[in-house]
Amino acid sequence: MSYPYQIKSFEEYKAAYQKSIEDPAGFWEDIANHFTWKKKWASKEDVLRWNFKEPTVEWFKGAKMNITENCLDRHLAERGNQPAIIWEANDPEYPSRILTYKKLHEKVCQFAHVLKNNGVQKGDRVCIYMGMIPRLAIAVLACARIGAVHSVIFGGFSAQSIADRLEDAQATFIITCDGAYRGAKDIPLKSVIDDALIGNKTIKKVIVATRTRTAVSMIKGRDVWWEDEVQHIEDKGITYIEAEEMDAEDPLFILYTSGSTGKPKGVVHTCGGYMIYANYTFVNVFQYQPGQIHFCTADVGWITGHSYVVYGPLSAGATTLMFEGVPTFPDAGRFWDIVDKFKVNILYTAPTAIRSLMGFGLGPLQGKDLSSLKVLGTVGEPINEEAWHWYDENVGKKKCPIVDTWWQTETGACLISNMAGITPAKPSWATLPMPGVQMVLVDENGKEVEGEAGQTVSGNLCVKAPWPGILRTTWGDHERCRTNYFATYDNMYFTGDGALRDKDGNYRITGRVDDVLNVSGHRIGTAEVENAINMHAGVVESAVVGYPHEVKGQGIYAYVIYQGSHAQNTHGSGDLVRKDILQTVTRMIGAIAKPDKIQFVSGLPKTRSGKIMRRILRKIAEGETENLGDTSTLLDPAVVDEILNGRI
Repeated sequence: MSYPYQIKSFEEYKAAYQKSIEDPAGFWEDIANHFTWKKKWASKEDVLRWNFKEPTVEWFKGAKMNITENCLDRHLAERGNQPAIIWEANDPEYPSRILTYKKLHEKVCQFAHVLKNNGVQKGDRVCIYMGMIPRLAIAVLACARIGAVHSVIFGGFSAQSIADRLEDAQATFIITCDGAYRGAKDIPLKSVIDDALIGNKTIKKVIVATRTRTAVSMIKGRDVWWEDEVQHIEDKGITYIEAEEMDAEDPLFILYTSGSTGKPKGVVHTCGGYMIYANYTFVNVFQYQPGQIHFCTADVGWITGHSYVVYGPLSAGATTLMFEGVPTFPDAGRFWDIVDKFKVNILYTAPTAIRSLMGFGLGPLQGKDLSSLKVLGTVGEPINEEAWHWYDENVGKKKCPIVDTWWQTETGACLISNMAGITPAKPSWATLPMPGVQMVLVDENGKEVEGEAGQTVSGNLCVKAPWPGILRTTWGDHERCRTNYFATYDNMYFTGDGALRDKDGNYRITGRVDDVLNVSGHRIGTAEVENAINMHAGVVESAVVGYPHEVKGQGIYAYVIYQGSHAQNTHGSGDLVRKDILQTVTRMIGAIAKPDKIQFVSGLPKTRSGKIMRRILRKIAEGETENLGDTSTLLDPAVVDEILNGRI
């Protein structure tokens, strides 16, 4: 399989970019013609219709398709026996698994029958809460096969977080495992689901796959075993199911992401545009060549796993490697063992993982053959120069281009990235926008920042026109989509990030400018963490900000006003109270949102109207003691000195 739309030189990139801006419908129509459609759009006018005021965005209006035919069926004749998924278990002694395209197609069809047998219909929301095993990819694809909307929830989220998401999506089915392995931990997935379902009124069936053989409670009439259900299908000799005809604009999946309010928001991606854009960026950013092995280390619970473990690679007929474990188990050489074992060609991971592995020195790299690597990539947060050079020198041996990809859950796939070996790299810069992506920087008033020739300028990062992978709405609350992304600046999608742009048009992301933190590449809303802290019985009020963290990029710093029977601890170590608060956050959201530092305070810096001045708290958390700005207008200026003196 060749990719006629794969860019082969910097000149081709410039020409493609120019065409994509001048004639977006024509540009994307040419690319879409290389995919399998049950029915095509009627005219070029139907390729793109949009209005950022509403907002409404429609790509390939009226076209009919199914993403699984593009990820599976169309590859069977040419590459049915090629590995589609290589799976590496958490335990290095456990046998690896290879699913060919033919075998994956069969398993997806069989599980699609299981879903139908259990009452799942087109349009139903199916929550998937599983470890990183092949059956997770099978579940995702089986939902897409029959037109059910999947919503994958990362295995680290708590029962309360899952309950909130089930309620918001009005999900009717759950697919889970008895448990999952992650490093040295066993995660009891099914029992977390059981807790999440207390009081739930919408869930009809829970399908449970066996992985850890943990004892679980199976409720008669509600819970069924994956293996038993598949066996019924196999006994009948069924290996195929017709792919449901989907409109290009039908929802494909909901993925929940933290926002600046406490309530998670369900980002909706649709079938046609998302498929085209995930495929296009995969083929071009990584310069994927047929037969290469692509190892994206992300969990499918995040957008990176959706786009670059499942849909992007499989739609391109690639071999994708799924890893169940973590980079430091059983030791810090695990990634390098996997690269050596499977002769991985593309390694795509997070700066947090790279910084963590740097801390172990070069010992874990010794004796590992990394010569198969052709391309390295980073995702989730900006990579600092030190980590970039370490990755380049010690993993890539200065022979592998590093693609520094910037994008979001809402964007579906990469918006800014160099293309491996095609467009120039610049350490710690995401570099140039992808074809079809009209990036701009604006000031606080929404005025475009141009800058003098040869100057580097800064501003808030926005996009002027839609690309095929843009979110369409937030599930059940379109107004929230509008206010979050399209209301800040007129006729623009606002990313929530600030950025620099150099004289050559390269972008460097400087971080969030809203109340959202980026911790280890995962977005966490400050309001969500504050809500969880405030659930603790002794907490009166809290404020959460980010601060620089040498491994995670950003850490979580919480200022807490506390009273109660442990009040004396707040003036001593307060360790017991801190542990209780951390436990509360873990229970409400998950361990991923636990504050790194908790400082007990008697008050918070507030304006006379009661607004918390997070700007001051952020500066104190970052170690700034002098330039805190004018504090005389605060309700109680003395509280700032107290917070400064008590800084952890």
